[in-house]
Amino acid sequence: SPDGKRVVFTSNRASPPGTEAYNLYLANADGSGLKQLTFESGNAVCYFTSWSGPHIYFGLDRANGRPALIGRIDPDGKNFTEIAEARDPNISPDGKKIAYTERVGKGFCVFVMDADGKNRRQLTTHEDEIGAVTPVWSPDGKRISYSDQVGEALELFVCDADGKNQQQLTKLGKVASSSAWSPDGKFITFRVTDEAYWRNADSKDKAYKDKLAAKRPVWIMNSDGSDARIIEVLQYQSAIDGSRPVWQPQRMGPR
Repeated sequence: SPDGKRVVFTSNRASPPGTEAYNLYLANADGSGLKQLTFESGNAVCYFTSWSGPHIYFGLDRANGRPALIGRIDPDGKNFTEIAEARDPNISPDGKKIAYTERVGKGFCVFVMDADGKNRRQLTTHEDEIGAVTPVWSPDGKRISYSDQVGEALELFVCDADGKNQQQLTKLGKVASSSAWSPDGKFITFRVTDEAYWRNADSKDKAYKDKLAAKRPVWIMNSDGSDARIIEVLQYQSAIDGSRPVWQPQRMGPR
């Protein structure tokens, strides 16, 4: 929560046997006061995105072939609102805009809309099967980083908040994803995998089984794409393409 007193997380603890529904929960920072916020069933997955103002924003991959959606709910579990049938939501620093991805043809493109779902605007186009995914706002709200398909790879790109000045930051020929801006906007961390981007469930399942003990490098670069380098190799844990880097704000001043 903005005041640091409560925590939002995803869990499948209430899923009936044979299902894997992941729902949103809220608890106090000491673990007390546990409250379930969403009640999806089947193999649905809710993932927390942002606590902005009075609302909690999240993405939802629904079960039974229903379209993914971006939702909003209050901390007391009331006023659930479906904002858009889309995925990969990321809230702007001022809480007024949402960057997200939406299917256009066979692949995905990056869009921006108001936090209430109005005034949708497409920022990227694509000619590939995958397209652009996982947009992330810069700390000043002026730029957006995202992964976009280049041949068989996913490379990191950045553009202005209105979609102008699109620039490719990486040329690794691999899967570069999960970009995260430093609080001052000077650096971007991201993860890289060696596998070509899988096209179907069988190849994804094989990669999952073959790479259980593999390590994934976490990279850092200047926000203009220069001086890209590995900063640490992290042990594979829960996602096929590695651990997601997150910046920790400096809250106690210089040491």
